[in-house]
Amino acid sequence: MTGGPETNIDGTRTAATQRGQAKELRRMALLSAAAGLFAENGFTRVSLEDLGAAAGVSGPAVYRHFPGKQAVLGELLLSVSRDLLNGGQSVVAEAADPTDALKGLVQFHVDFALSNPDVIRVQDRDFGSLSEADQAEVRSLQRGYVETWVGVLARLHQGADIAGLRVRAHAAFGLINSTPHSVRHHGRKIAVKSARPILEQMALAALTSA
Repeated sequence: MTGGPETNIDGTRTAATQRGQAKELRRMALLSAAAGLFAENGFTRVSLEDLGAAAGVSGPAVYRHFPGKQAVLGELLLSVSRDLLNGGQSVVAEAADPTDALKGLVQFHVDFALSNPDVIRVQDRDFGSLSEADQAEVRSLQRGYVETWVGVLARLHQGADIAGLRVRAHAAFGLINSTPHSVRHHGRKIAVKSARPILEQMALAALTSA
């Protein structure tokens, strides 16, 4: 007597889970498409129809996931900023000592830059197109990420001026985030496996120099 209702409940839950997973996959596809289109063409020159077509949905269907194009840009940069902060904090928490933590942070950020060159280009060019609220939140998350690095650097360079350590961190980001430009040479891509050790060695040298 109880088999029917239980089956229905389980079936309903399974269907709801599958719908939720499908919706999340479409949402992620939209963000991935947005990163590529915004990087190539600029935020202002990309339409909702362009986003939908690149993600395999109609333009109006984008509204099922985001209230508008600016919200897509906001979620793209906010999600990356959250991932950087959370990932950086995890690296430090799991490190055996400050030296290990710094190496881990450099490797983590190089991985990010090599995997997300489009997002870096969008951040550099289209940050001003975010809403004021999203700009403030992205800046707050990024400050937290910088301070994660500064905390490690302060343990390695004891007594050093904190402002100077922030300069070091930002300089390392600038070096590593040059990836969207430096991995291309006369229109040809340089292999990631070649770029990675160069970026890691140069960043560590800059961060650990006396």
